[in-house]
Amino acid sequence: MIGEVTGIRRIRMLYLQLLYRCNFECLHCFHGKRLQHADAFTADEAISLLTLMRDHYGTGAVTLLGGEPFVYKDLPQVVRYAKQQLGLRVEICTNGYRIEPRLATIAPYLDLLRVSLEGVGPTNDHIRRSGSYQSALNALGLARELGVPTGVTMTVTSRNITEVLPLAGILGNLGVRQLKLHCLRPVGNAAAHPELLITDSVAYAELRERLQAADLAIEVIVDEDLSEYGAPEICTPAGGPSEIDRIEADPRGALTMSCKAVGRDSHAFWYDKPADRIVHRPSPTDELTLAVPDVVYARV
Repeated sequence: MIGEVTGIRRIRMLYLQLLYRCNFECLHCFHGKRLQHADAFTADEAISLLTLMRDHYGTGAVTLLGGEPFVYKDLPQVVRYAKQQLGLRVEICTNGYRIEPRLATIAPYLDLLRVSLEGVGPTNDHIRRSGSYQSALNALGLARELGVPTGVTMTVTSRNITEVLPLAGILGNLGVRQLKLHCLRPVGNAAAHPELLITDSVAYAELRERLQAADLAIEVIVDEDLSEYGAPEICTPAGGPSEIDRIEADPRGALTMSCKAVGRDSHAFWYDKPADRIVHRPSPTDELTLAVPDVVYARV
């Protein structure tokens, strides 16, 4: 269906939000009130969508997220099927809170564990949850022992921008491979916390300079909104109009393409769970979602 409407024949990665439910209520979370919703994929629905994407769109990788994917009861089943039966590259994005027992069971099927942190110690715990910083470090340490590559994501705010380099240093010493930096957008919970927004663009320029000058034992990647020129107003498809980097499925089944799939149809598709098919639901209010690509700013 996507190919017939848009001409897109290949989608490299599926971002699969398994559920909205989470054990955190982070101050900056873009989901906001959606975290209270009960929408979720069953294991069979998740596996069916993964199979459909691989068979029809050549999808070779999946990122499992939420909500919090480690509170999803069928996570081991979905992870094992994705890796063993479908041969997909499997990544999980998590808050890393007390996940060690479940992590140990799925480690053989994981290609990357990515943990969210928002600074060092108390800074992180204020934004996320008390005790979450040490718990995240524990999870990263166990992943290393189990042979699972690790990464960290950080949303840059007024509270933590000065801790980007200190955190990068700590993570590098722990063997974490990559730190991804994202720009805070005033949506969801962040809309109620304008004090977290960075209003002075000079702060980003200074951060970029510090990253370029630093001798870090970790790769640091920033999204384009934090780059020197900002995100482009129009995204050019990579590899031609028939191929895009990713598509994201929310727990209801709504599908959103990255901004590389230009046009209203970027969110006019749904995964019809009962029928196991993708359907086209155009809307006059559809607009382009700017899920911008990343730029590497610091690398060993």
